[in-house]
Amino acid sequence: MLLALSVLLLIFPATLSAPVRDGCTTGKNKLLLISFDGFRWDYDRDVDTPNLDKMAEEGVKAAYVTPPFLTITSPTHFTLLSGRYIENHGVIHNNWFNTSTQEKKQYYMTQFVDEYWDNGSLPIWITAQRQGKKTGSLHFPGTAATYQNETIQVKEVEPRFYDHTDETEWFKDQDLDFVTLYFGDPDSTGHKYGPDSPERREAVKKVDRTVGYIRETAEKHGLSDYLNIIITADHGMSTVFKGEDVKEIILNDIPGFSLKDLKFHMVDYGPFGLLLPKEGMLDKVYEALKGGHPNLHVYKKEDMPARLHYSKHPRILPIVLYADPGYVINGFYVFQTNKGEHGYDNEVMDMKPFFRAVGPDFHRNLFVGPFETVNVYPLMCHLLGIKPEINDGSLDNTRHMLISDGESCDSGDVRESSLQNVFNGLAAAAGFLLLVFVVVTSYNGYKRCKITPKAKDIGDEHEMKADSKQTSF
Repeated sequence: MLLALSVLLLIFPATLSAPVRDGCTTGKNKLLLISFDGFRWDYDRDVDTPNLDKMAEEGVKAAYVTPPFLTITSPTHFTLLSGRYIENHGVIHNNWFNTSTQEKKQYYMTQFVDEYWDNGSLPIWITAQRQGKKTGSLHFPGTAATYQNETIQVKEVEPRFYDHTDETEWFKDQDLDFVTLYFGDPDSTGHKYGPDSPERREAVKKVDRTVGYIRETAEKHGLSDYLNIIITADHGMSTVFKGEDVKEIILNDIPGFSLKDLKFHMVDYGPFGLLLPKEGMLDKVYEALKGGHPNLHVYKKEDMPARLHYSKHPRILPIVLYADPGYVINGFYVFQTNKGEHGYDNEVMDMKPFFRAVGPDFHRNLFVGPFETVNVYPLMCHLLGIKPEINDGSLDNTRHMLISDGESCDSGDVRESSLQNVFNGLAAAAGFLLLVFVVVTSYNGYKRCKITPKAKDIGDEHEMKADSKQTSF
């Protein structure tokens, strides 16, 4: 199985000399954020990863990072982009839904529902653009949406049916300051084969080669001294328990619970679910499910543990379900076939992603302790020299990674001004710098490119066409 290789080339004139690392952050270096979906914090422990190891030696490696709950793709990525917990930014699920019409949109189609993403919290792309930066995004969740009538300046939204075997090149005559890249592996491999499988280990090797190729290309074109790179993920992955000795969670088998008592549901064939009982049935449904299975957690949304930050938003339905690691929630019968899953409590170690950072503003060979991913947003704003929107993170939790210790240079700093003059002069002489995305991909079984029938909605009995992030009874 071939890996997805993606390369970002930002080509600078060869005459640009390397800067000296300053004791303050200038906000003039470029920033690349890369997400490798489902890359668990410990995936490099049983695989030879020379490029990730080199990145750690030349930059910063965290023990792990803690994503927000719910630990699934779209909500956790929007936390990276906004620095807000999920109950505050409102992207509460991979799927958009309407409880009145019973309509549901799967992961891919939800990417194009502007009002779902544009819910009051601005992603860093828009904030940066409003403060004079140029931004771009390739396949990152949230890329397709319009926010307060603005879109990302340069973007490519992944097609629904994406040919991952073709080699393509994306050229834009832009001088971008901030770019986000998204890759669907090793998540897709972890789902299909499990996080402890040989296939997952091969996927990690391919990710490592991708990282090496990106860094080598940046160095080849003289960009390394002006580019900060942050690599992380949205969540981890846990092995699904299977076998005759496993007591499956089947809601319809729980005494006292009836699907007829529900007005609407979002029950994942993974570890999570949201229920909207019919009027007057809330307590009946809650009491039936509470204690209905030893590995099923059932909460009225207002009683959700405060540490999960998943209760305050009006989109969250009245009853929230989630399973213990290794278990999945089924409606009528056992439907789930994945060997790996995520969506569990964010304190579960299997749900923790990895984190690497390297570039002119970061310390070298620094190992740091864990932190929450809400703190990545203020770190990126600081690196770009922009004022952040209201967020739930703090630069105080990441400033120790920086050579500047989080201090910014004054606008009148002579060194910064001189360097900027060099940039401006070269840009005027050579025109816009060339941004080249080269995407060489072949995600066999990539999670969003295979659309297959999955199940029937129990409420309106219409057939639902699904991707691997599908939610269904």
